[in-house]
Amino acid sequence: MTNYHLTPSQFREEGKKIIDWIADYYEKIESYPVLSQVNPGEIKAGLPENPPQKGEPFEHIIRDLDEKIMPGITHWQSPNFYAYFPSNTSFPSILGDLVSSGLGVQGMIWATSPAATELETRVLDWLAEMMDMPEKFRSTSTGGGVIQDTASTSALTAVIAARERVTKFRSNKTGVREMLVAYVSSQTHSSLEKAIKMAGIGSENLRLVEVDEQFSMRPDLLHELIREDKKKGFHPFFVCATIGTTSSNAIDPVRRIGEICKEENCWLHVDAAMSGTAMLCPEFRYLKDGVELADSYSFNPHKWMFVNFDCNVFWVANREELISTFSILPEYLRNKATESGEVFDYRDWHVQLGRRFRSLKLWFVIRHYGVEGLQFHIRKHVEIAQNFTRWVKDSNEFEMVVEPALNLVCFRHKAGDDFNMALMNAVNETGKAFFTHTKLNGQVVLRMSIGQTYTEEEHVKQTWNLIQKTAGRMTQG
Repeated sequence: MTNYHLTPSQFREEGKKIIDWIADYYEKIESYPVLSQVNPGEIKAGLPENPPQKGEPFEHIIRDLDEKIMPGITHWQSPNFYAYFPSNTSFPSILGDLVSSGLGVQGMIWATSPAATELETRVLDWLAEMMDMPEKFRSTSTGGGVIQDTASTSALTAVIAARERVTKFRSNKTGVREMLVAYVSSQTHSSLEKAIKMAGIGSENLRLVEVDEQFSMRPDLLHELIREDKKKGFHPFFVCATIGTTSSNAIDPVRRIGEICKEENCWLHVDAAMSGTAMLCPEFRYLKDGVELADSYSFNPHKWMFVNFDCNVFWVANREELISTFSILPEYLRNKATESGEVFDYRDWHVQLGRRFRSLKLWFVIRHYGVEGLQFHIRKHVEIAQNFTRWVKDSNEFEMVVEPALNLVCFRHKAGDDFNMALMNAVNETGKAFFTHTKLNGQVVLRMSIGQTYTEEEHVKQTWNLIQKTAGRMTQG
């Protein structure tokens, strides 16, 4: 009798083909245009309007993957991808994720798979040691770490926990009745505004603090805003400092901001989404000076630590504040281990109940590369960015906008905003490289984010030559 499932032997056969397909993809990845060249609706038009009534052979699925799906892929893993931020995976991470998918674990509580919880606890304590994070962020102290999907979810988690702390956990019961206000810089990621909306604080109660010439938050203006709000009867409760803003990779002065938060009784959340990975290297840890004053800290191994999306690390100084905020225990989740109080149930540490076994891929990566291997690649990317910076400075046509702290280079052509946009689009349309722009001080700025797994200096040099040649043709034309 047919049951429609793949048998283990069939899965073994087709799975090997998929592994080969992925390996082949990486071997020829530079032959693809980095930015997908299709038009809107083109991929959908090539797919049947109705689902198949009968199952199809895998060879047909792979054929359509090659012919119908791949043209619509922007190749984030290309060594010539410099847009937005790195989303760099690695073979160990892919294999770890494959094991996670194969096990199909739902790790919502300890009892549903003890290994899923305890590996996560151990690996995040490893990371705290690897990055020299404060003792309070470790499971052996008052806090600990939990894996979220993205920094956006961590931001929302931090805002809600801060809201409950300042209202003495009343707002979960009665709703937000206090006039709460939060503070971020004008360069802070948009996810913080979304979190403030979703937590019921309201976007009108989010204050944007101006930045200095390096696009870092000005603590003096933060303190001034907090004092003004208090005089008006508001309750300041939350501040986000950023280690590596999205537009320019600016570094906020965490220590000074933390001191103000302590004085004014505000929760300090530190968002180190991409740049947090650099803390693996001792020479970059000055960028997190003052982090011991933070109530929570977030960074994304899926942006620069060779762990495939999604994997965000969220550390908190006092886990009881999280648990008191998010814990709900329906009868169907009651069990001896939970009631003993001897285990972590990570579903009490964040918004979602369901949890993937994400720590496996993080474990695979750390085990494969070791601290030395990870440090090697981070240092190499920063060195390439420094070399790119030197090439820009040596050019007569281009200029730097801000000195890079790590691996993001912000530069522009001297011919003006329209020229820079046209230049970026012309380079991207060649398919040989892909980079993006932002605006700083009202000017269009080009961004080269250097951090893909297989990016070498030769790739960046070729892209720089392409940018220069394209700009030369445009000025001559």
